[in-house]
Amino acid sequence: MPEAVANIGVVGLAVMGSNLARNLASREGNTVAVFNRSPERTRTLVTEHPEAGFVAAESYDEFVASLATPRTAIIMVQAGRGTDAVISELVSRFEPGDIIVDGGNANFHDTIRREGEISPTGIHFVGTGISGGEEGALNGPSIMPGGTAESYETLGPILETIAARAPEDGAPCVTHVGTDGAGHFVKMVHNGIEYADMQLIAEAYDLIRQGTGKSPAEIADIFAEWNTGELESYLIEITAEVLRQVDADTGAPLVDVILDSAGAKGTGAWTVQNALDLGVPVSGIAEAVFARSLSSQRAQREAAASLPGPDGGWVVADADAFIEDVRQALYASKIIAYSQGFDEIIAGAAQFGWDVKKGDIARIWRAGCIIRARFLNRIADAYAEDPELVALVVAPYFRDAVAGAQQAWRRVVVAAAQAGIPAPAFASSLAYYDGLRAERLPAALVQGQRDFFGAHTYQRVDKPGVFHTLWSGDRSEIETTPSSH
Repeated sequence: MPEAVANIGVVGLAVMGSNLARNLASREGNTVAVFNRSPERTRTLVTEHPEAGFVAAESYDEFVASLATPRTAIIMVQAGRGTDAVISELVSRFEPGDIIVDGGNANFHDTIRREGEISPTGIHFVGTGISGGEEGALNGPSIMPGGTAESYETLGPILETIAARAPEDGAPCVTHVGTDGAGHFVKMVHNGIEYADMQLIAEAYDLIRQGTGKSPAEIADIFAEWNTGELESYLIEITAEVLRQVDADTGAPLVDVILDSAGAKGTGAWTVQNALDLGVPVSGIAEAVFARSLSSQRAQREAAASLPGPDGGWVVADADAFIEDVRQALYASKIIAYSQGFDEIIAGAAQFGWDVKKGDIARIWRAGCIIRARFLNRIADAYAEDPELVALVVAPYFRDAVAGAQQAWRRVVVAAAQAGIPAPAFASSLAYYDGLRAERLPAALVQGQRDFFGAHTYQRVDKPGVFHTLWSGDRSEIETTPSSH
């Protein structure tokens, strides 16, 4: 058996796991044990990176024996049954006080279940969101661990060594998010915001291209310019790179060669599903998820291609003015996406009893993760100034930013509708903004309809109580108790 010299171990050595192990090994003070179900992968990693000083194991017994106590192992395998299988192997060998970290994209409900099953053994289970992709895993991701405060005392200093560093102050992009499933919940919402951000950028590109006739390379220059201002972000940066890429086989812009069918791995849908359960409107995120689904409906799209729409040949009169309108619409819609995402985090924390500090979440998203962006500093500042902020969009900075952009935003949504160009994320974000600020909504009529067909009752604006109209009788009103239907 190997000597217990490693302070951290990694199980699962596909690209993410291998890169995370290399990141850990490159930091002073870490000795990393590695194990993979296929020993060949372990041997390859050790051979290709002798500088890492990995402690290689070819069985679970060897792996566990190589870990110094309290043993800490990070699981980087496919979510689902594969994760449960690895957990079972480790739990049968670990002791009270040891720590199992699930770094995969697990459903937070599974994390809550697993923590509940493992906790009685005295072993700590830490569901941890890790964002940044393969590059982030190697060079510094944003890390969102849940679990107990006790486990974070051991795990936190290790994760701080590998986390991305915020460019503004060098702070590590990791924080103890909250107990049991909090880490994976926050990572789920991060991914939902990512869906919205990507869809908004795609709509901006589509509108500029169709409205001005500019080439992808010319639009890449526009995005590169945007990346020097308030829209500065990783996604804007890589958008310019993608739009500049030329296909080697055809010589055409690569974006014109890629099939217009966007994939998804489920976290965006989870964000929307859980928002529905929590009663939180995340319409911008939802439209981004549905837009990907629509893009994949090839048979329906082909059948609908002959449906009538506006006459073709749409070109904006003033290209520069339109591009500036799109930029402002993109920024305003982006603010809405983040505001909706943080609303869901707040609701989830209340529902599951997590003490999630919103400002800390904004700070750890400033580097390493996919949605890293300049304005996350503004979000952190907003929650620092008012920790009980009821909605991010009403914070002074964001209120002013959206107010300044709203006329451009409206012009873009109108132009898209008149030209027959789908812009669901732009439009739904604007509708949410208008719904949020409306003094009175037509929900009063909806509630009246519900009372008519289902006796669901309603409240009045002029006096307290719960009421029902006897629609099938003399239509008099009675005070009652709320319907359970």
